[in-house]
Amino acid sequence: MGRALKAFFVAGEPSGDRLGAALLDGLHEAGAEVEPHGIGGPLMAVAGLTSIFPYDELAVMGIAEVLPKYFHLKRRIAQTARAVAESRAEVLITIDSPDFCLRVAKLAREANPSLKTIHYVAPSVWAWRPKRADKMARVIDHVLALLPFEPPYMEAAGMSCDFVGHPVVAEPVPSPDDVAAFRAAHRIGAEDKLLLVLPGSRRSEIARLAPIFGEALRRVPARLVLPTLPHLVGAVEQATAGWSQNPTILNPTDPAEKRAAFAAADVALAASGTVSLELAAGGTPMVIAYDMNWLTRVIVKRAIRVDTVTLVNLVSDTRAVPEFLAEKCRPGPIRAALDGLLQGGGAEQRAAMELTMERLGRGGPAPGLRAAQSVLSFLNR
Repeated sequence: MGRALKAFFVAGEPSGDRLGAALLDGLHEAGAEVEPHGIGGPLMAVAGLTSIFPYDELAVMGIAEVLPKYFHLKRRIAQTARAVAESRAEVLITIDSPDFCLRVAKLAREANPSLKTIHYVAPSVWAWRPKRADKMARVIDHVLALLPFEPPYMEAAGMSCDFVGHPVVAEPVPSPDDVAAFRAAHRIGAEDKLLLVLPGSRRSEIARLAPIFGEALRRVPARLVLPTLPHLVGAVEQATAGWSQNPTILNPTDPAEKRAAFAAADVALAASGTVSLELAAGGTPMVIAYDMNWLTRVIVKRAIRVDTVTLVNLVSDTRAVPEFLAEKCRPGPIRAALDGLLQGGGAEQRAAMELTMERLGRGGPAPGLRAAQSVLSFLNR
């Protein structure tokens, strides 16, 4: 048996935890023996990682949201960089959360110039702040891209890059029996409309979006189901307490139950983010809505280079998914779009979602395995 690869991982939010877990599983499937260190969530823990501190401390988004936690995050950056050195890792694999991860990479590389660095999730330089790729190239050697059109942007900045797809395309698709069982378990009739509510995976997002979502869903002719994460149940219960219709709050410990909920839904109202791909995997038509602190809103509005931020729209090269962002994130327009979908207007979206899954690699090798093969190929150069 060969020597174990010492690898340090940094993942700071649920989407990064999923990517990291898929990568660790892929490395094992590829026959690599890995000694994992670092920061991650519950899925990476199952794959063998013991996090040095709770990973959700890093799930902070937006300029104004970060400022109050600046000094705490700065201490965590220094602590993480020290942990990289103490682990004697041969490679640092940072996953998304670039504001935190790239600072860690810079300090870790200064302490060990021979440290190899890989970043999983290419920065969306095609959408805004194109110079981020050049900044990343100062501390990152190799990039694992989720979207097929991203590698040329990374290579132009001087990094190697492979398109590896998104783990969502490898997840099992619930069967009609799974969907029926989910509805029966929650006493939702086969003819009843089920509306999935997804107000984000960060406390700040939930607090900001819940009042808008609650107003948009007032007396909606559908059962509301709101899947969330264990550490957010209290925040969700508090944020939805004043809604006219109490949602069924799910805290699924089994990923299959969450997938069944997504597939069982007729329509979804979701915050912007990778959740649009999870909905697309289940074939669920959606409305995307998102707002942010006013300062972040002003900065992003000036920097944005695309007319949509929804991944289904971008990958399918359509604008099939309606989105209501920033000042457009208001209950009235959101409700009108939901009503259109509840009345059967989702055919265009379903075609766009099917094309998205195809372009992201559904039917091919699992993205986690592709990512692992890319990592091993890079390390063996």
